[in-house]
Amino acid sequence: MISQISTLARAVESDSGIDESYRHITKSVTPGESLELPEATVKWYEVYPQDRPVPDEIKRLARACLTTTSLRIPGLGFLLLHRCGQDFYFLIVCTWRNNNELWETVFYKDGNAMSEFMPFPRQGSHKPAFCVWELVPAWHEQQAWVRFLNSPRDEAAAQVWLHDRYVGDA
Repeated sequence: MISQISTLARAVESDSGIDESYRHITKSVTPGESLELPEATVKWYEVYPQDRPVPDEIKRLARACLTTTSLRIPGLGFLLLHRCGQDFYFLIVCTWRNNNELWETVFYKDGNAMSEFMPFPRQGSHKPAFCVWELVPAWHEQQAWVRFLNSPRDEAAAQVWLHDRYVGDA
């Protein structure tokens, strides 16, 4: 127990993962029109600062990325188009695989420095997953998936799943 406390104290003091200047804000989550990919149906979510919604041009670029990129993303799932800061965007595409696993493919666009979304580089063994704002619609989707798993899992149940969406604060 002593070792855990000292490790906790050290982490808080030296590397909690939080910059001293960081100030947390509330963001909005808005569902958009679902996207039909060659092998997947995904629900669409936008995550953004409350005073800066995702511009239509960015939405268009995100849809173009997913409909023109030759990716094998099968199944049912959801995506998050997240506006980070002023003009940095993550496009996170998640599908449910192996019954109960959430798989993801991540793209990004760094403002005017990039004309389109590109695959996000992910070197190293300890990689980022969802941020606190992305976890809000992801948690809703986890609950929606459990409801689908406990359903007859037919087309009618899939339609119920498809229309089960989160909207609100994150």
